Amino acid sequence: MVKKKLEENTQEEAVETKKKLSQAEYEKEVIKLADSGLTSEKIGETLRGKGIHPKEYNKKISQILGNKYVSPDLKNVERKLEKIKVHAENNPQDKKAKREKDRVFSQLKRVNIYLGNKTK
Repeated sequence: MVKKKLEENTQEEAVETKKKLSQAEYEKEVIKLADSGLTSEKIGETLRGKGIHPKEYNKKISQILGNKYVSPDLKNVERKLEKIKVHAENNPQDKKAKREKDRVFSQLKRVNIYLGNKTK
């Protein structure tokens, strides 16, 4: 019984300490998380974990980031291509890795075309 009351009190205190951030503070928080290398989805998850809900603010995370925004799909495909390139260079006998490198490169081109970016 006493334990329940203690838990209720700590939950009430936690709710009272949370206050809504201003739009400027929210944007600063988003940019700070983006500078640490998080994608927009991870930034949203982190903010929701802190009790800050992006839907309560006027701008989307990707709009706040502007030209800093990188599509997570693009980022993941580029990372995958780099790993495969390194593996293919270290293992020239691996024919499947060479085929996979070509496949992922064409996937990267398709994602760039979809996003309207120029291919590298």
